[in-house]
Amino acid sequence: MRISIVVPAFNEARGLPATLASIRRATAAFDARGWAHEIIVCDNNSTDGTAEIARETGATVIFEPVNQISRARNTGATRAAGDWLVFVDADSHPSPELFADAADAIATGVCLAGGATVALDHGTPLGRGVVRVWNLVSRVGRLAAGSFIFCEARAFREAGGFSLELYATEELELFKRLKRLARATGRSIVILHAHPLVTSDRKARLYTKREIARSLLKSVLTLGRAMRNRDDCYVWYDGRRE
Repeated sequence: MRISIVVPAFNEARGLPATLASIRRATAAFDARGWAHEIIVCDNNSTDGTAEIARETGATVIFEPVNQISRARNTGATRAAGDWLVFVDADSHPSPELFADAADAIATGVCLAGGATVALDHGTPLGRGVVRVWNLVSRVGRLAAGSFIFCEARAFREAGGFSLELYATEELELFKRLKRLARATGRSIVILHAHPLVTSDRKARLYTKREIARSLLKSVLTLGRAMRNRDDCYVWYDGRRE
């Protein structure tokens, strides 16, 4: 068994070292099973030292010139040699226990794809409340947050990967297709919850409540069509970093 871990990264020089260190510690869970693994960082047209930092840690670095999360993940997947793909966002920190839970699910032979509940590394009471609601929706609807996804590589390619029509919420649309594929093949989709993925609350700190509300409201009012317009997805793409 070989696992390919794909990290899309746009101007993540400051936080990427900690993320990659977390990922390397977490891969002990794969080592314990005798599974090979690789770490692929897709530099999504960064203007800082993202690519250099990733190379210094020993990760494979590839370049995607079009600044879009879907493209970055798909480009990383095209380079992957693994039987399974694990997507981890550049501001997230998986634990060895989470990777062990994912390995257990993979080893059943029944799981087709999955994700995990999330926990903020910091966060306000409002932010933690939003995350609790999302985690419930995720588990009930079997929808994964984009910050952590694992999927059989063959199924990912059969499903067509992440949609290039979307600049945000692409993971939700992918999981709708993966659930159909799972039903058709007698497989399952799992959302792990014993060891949530720790992820950054930086959007809540870098954007005002008004900015976040405006983005969400526009998505609702346009029935999701705003997610097809990069300018409307500025919370993901304007490059604001700490």
